[in-house]
This record gives sequence, C-alpha cells and structure tokens, in this order.
Amino acid sequence: MCVAIGVFFLLTVQTWIAVMQQPQYGSKNRRMLLFYIFITFALGTVSFAANVKYTEMVWIDLRDAPGGPAALIENSLNYRINVLAMFTGHIQEWFMQALLLHRCFVIWNWARCVMIPMVTLYIAMIALSICSIIQASTGVVYYSINVIVAYLCIEVGLSVIYTILVANRLLAMRRLMKRVMAQHDTSAYDTVVLMVIESAVLYSTFAMIFIVAFALHLQSVSTLCFLCINSIQGIAQIFIILRVARGLAVTHEWSSLVACSTHDYSMLRVCIG
Repeated sequence: MCVAIGVFFLLTVQTWIAVMQQPQYGSKNRRMLLFYIFITFALGTVSFAANVKYTEMVWIDLRDAPGGPAALIENSLNYRINVLAMFTGHIQEWFMQALLLHRCFVIWNWARCVMIPMVTLYIAMIALSICSIIQASTGVVYYSINVIVAYLCIEVGLSVIYTILVANRLLAMRRLMKRVMAQHDTSAYDTVVLMVIESAVLYSTFAMIFIVAFALHLQSVSTLCFLCINSIQGIAQIFIILRVARGLAVTHEWSSLVACSTHDYSMLRVCIG
C-alpha cells in the first residue's frame, strides 16, 4: 500500500507541474485537470491515512483486546476510521470513473446511444457504492456485504466497456482517414489506442483478482488488493495525463502528421487528456 501511494504521489506532483507548464491547455481545461489531480490524490491520501491508523490500532494500540488482532481484522468495520477509509476510497473511484465517461463521450461526440447506457451503469455503480457504505457503517463483517461484488463488477465493466468503445471509435477514425487520404500517417491513432488499453489492463487485471479473492473470501489476497486498488487506478489514469502533458505520448507523433484536421486533433487530445 505504501509503495502504491508513493508512486501515486510522485506521479501526481510530476503531472501537476507538467500541466501547469503546458501552454496548449486553456485556463478552463487546466483548472479541470488540476482539480481532478488534486481531488483524487486528496481522497486517496485520506483513505491511505485511515488504513494506516487502523493498522496501528490492530497491531499496537489494541493488540491485547479479546480475540487479538485476528478478531479486530474480522470486525474491522466496527471502527469508524475504517468506514472513513472505505467512504473516501469509493468517492475517489467516482471521480476516476467520471473522467473515463468524459473521455468516452467526447470521442463519441456525445452520442446518446453511448451516453445513456454508460450513465446508467455509472449511476448504478454509485447507488451500489452508497449501499455498501451504509452497510459498512452498521459494523457488519466486510465479507458479508454482498453488494460490494456487484459494485466491483460494474466498476470494472465500465472500464472495459470504455476501453472497447474508445478503441473502436479511434480505429474507425483511422480507417476513415486512411481511406480519404492514402498518405495520411495514422500512427497517432495507434499510439492513443495503445495508451488507453495499457491503462485499462493495469487496473482491470488488478480489480478482477480482487473480485475473485473477495468472492472466495481469500482474505489475505483481497486485503492486499483492497489497500492498493484505488492507487493503482489513479496511477493508470494520471500516467496518461502526464505523458500527454510532457509530449511523450502523442505530441511527437502528431508533429509528423502530413495532414490532420483541427477537429480530428482536438478530439484525440481531449480523449486522452
């Protein structure tokens, strides 16, 4: 958990500096990106701090309680500090999924056929998240909160669907540009698709391990994933913003394009940035 939050912190600082130094971002876009960077890291830090404090309680402050550390871990949601960690972690996920939705809607030009099902899934995810937090506040055993599995499945499903939709749209745009202009360099599309897939694979693989471990009550594995999953998703998303802001992912490839319309260029940049 400490390694994950450390990497997340490093990338957050680097991304903040890179975004501030980029003139191509308008003031509105810069403020939105900086707000996203700040709020996701702040929520992740609060969740991390609460987990660290509870770990201290388990192994130091309350180690002589009846049942010892094992009982404290099993009844972890009897302590408000753990509910706080869960609450802030879920809100952090809401913001990160909202960024995915925004990227998807922009690249699909706000098509209703995409917006309606994606927003429906997003609302369902938030509803299940709230239900799990309410149950957690009653002090139940963590593994008895059945809605968490459904919440996690929808969350991962959103990321997978987003990846498929964006990749399909970009590849269709690439084919169209190639058909219109045979000499058009379409490498920028390949670069963006690769970045989107890389980001999704990192988080989705980790989340699927978490879902299976949680469903099978493999406490050691699920706890490890639970403590890191928000930071992993934060790293995956902020790494894309950092690469774009530094011009390491797309700017260099785009500079060699023979011809590219302003609309095409702006859609690609908004999609990943």
